[in-house]
Formats: sequence, C-alpha cells, structure tokens
Amino acid sequence: MRAIAVGMLTFFSLFLTVAGARSAERWAELPAFPAMPAAKTSGMADVNDIKMYYAEYGEGEPILFIHGGLGNTDVWGNQIAEFAKDHLVIVADSRGHGRSTRSQQPFGYDLMTSDYVALLDYLKIDKVTLVGWSDGGIIGIDMAMKNPEKLTRVIAQAANVTTDGVKPDVMNNKTFNDYITVAGEQYRKQSPTPNEYEAFVNQISQMWATQPNWTAAELGKITVPVTLAIGDHDEAVKLDHTEMMAKDIPGAKLVILKDASHFAMLQDPEGYDAMIRDAMAGR
Repeated sequence: MRAIAVGMLTFFSLFLTVAGARSAERWAELPAFPAMPAAKTSGMADVNDIKMYYAEYGEGEPILFIHGGLGNTDVWGNQIAEFAKDHLVIVADSRGHGRSTRSQQPFGYDLMTSDYVALLDYLKIDKVTLVGWSDGGIIGIDMAMKNPEKLTRVIAQAANVTTDGVKPDVMNNKTFNDYITVAGEQYRKQSPTPNEYEAFVNQISQMWATQPNWTAAELGKITVPVTLAIGDHDEAVKLDHTEMMAKDIPGAKLVILKDASHFAMLQDPEGYDAMIRDAMAGR
C-alpha cells in the first residue's frame, strides 16, 4: 500500500508540475487590455480624408505608439503609464480602427503612414521615437523609408515587409482568434460605424493580401536607427523573416522577446518596456 501511495503522490506531484507549466505559458494567453490613464489632451484630427482619434500623455521627448491591425490605442495602456512618467506619449487610432473614421479609399501602408505624418504636423511635433506593433511596426518601417525626417528611431515589433513573412496557419491559432473577437467587441463600442466591423475587416484584408511588398534594396536605404522585436512564440510572423529584415536594414538590432507572442506588450509589460528603453538608449 505504501508503494501505491508513494506512486500516487509522485504522479500527483508530476501532474501539478505539468499543470503549473501550462498555466505559466503566458504566450498562449491574451490578457485583457489594461485600463487607460487619463489623457492630457485628446481629440479628432482632420487628417487626409478621415477624422483621426489621438491622445497625448506626459511631457518630454516624444514617443508615438502605433497599434496593430483591427486594434486601437487601448492596447498600449501599460506602456502609456510607464513612459508618460518622463516622455510625451502620443497614441492614435489608425484609419478605420477604434474611434477613427475611414473612407472608401483603399487601405494601404503608404496611405496609413501619411495619416500619421499628417497627425504629427497637426500636433506640431517635429520628430518622434516610433514604437509600432504589427501593422504599426510596418507603418514605422514605411515612415523610415518615406519620411525619415520625422523619426528619431523606429522600434518595430512583429512587423513583416513582405506578405510571405506571415505564418500561413495564423488563423488556426486560438490566441490570435481570441484577439480578433476582442477587437470586434471593442470596435462595436468605439467606432462611429459600430455595425460595420465585417465591412472594415473585408476592406483592410484587401491590403493584407498584397502588402507590404518591399525589396531588400528598398530596406537597404533606411538610415533611421531600427530595432526589430519579435516574441519567441509569435503566432503570426515568422522568426526567420524578422532575422532577414535585420540583415537587410542597415544597422538594425534584433531583439527576441522571451516567453511572449504577437501580444508581448500585454503578456510581459515590464520586459516590453525594458526593451523600448534599451533601444532608446542605444543598447
């Protein structure tokens, strides 16, 4: 009986160890978007052919945070709370996302980049550190090529520069699908066209089917300091694609975010913030 009891205890201990390991797999979970701090200023800017929601926090050297596809500024709540302590933090909802409007003009990264350049002009901000996640990172790389005078540096997490940088099975991933569901719920709460989420997704999906599509020669002309970050469990973007980007962009630094996925800013806010501060310090 003692042998059986010891065996059962060993099995139970092993079960707890495995269960604990599973619960520790933070890359497989989508944390809730954090509460947003109170903005110093916010509003709707007339930008190109849309009205673009923006908000500003804190004082100091400016940082512009750009969210990913289907999302909104609220994904950055943890980063705003941290960096508004010693920086001017600017966030905005990209065209068609969150509180911003969209037009019938086809989505394109050049167009979305021009929206952010126009927003910086509207806010009378000369240069920013641009932190971009996913589509926001792609916009950052686009701006580095088209409008480098607007940038101090780019920190792009989970960005791709060609469509084949996206994993073909991303839509089979539960965490990623959880994000799409949450994004839809938030769209219906925030958007001036709350019943048009499906139409919005269809419109932006036409961009994703063919963009971005930049060559190594185009990336090789970037002169702005670039940090490329990717979670070691990213569901959407291939690691070897990010490594290729780091080789093609002159002087680019590659950072692998440990135990994190496409949603690293939510899963590991402290590690994510440290990565940004290291990049800003040239480390």
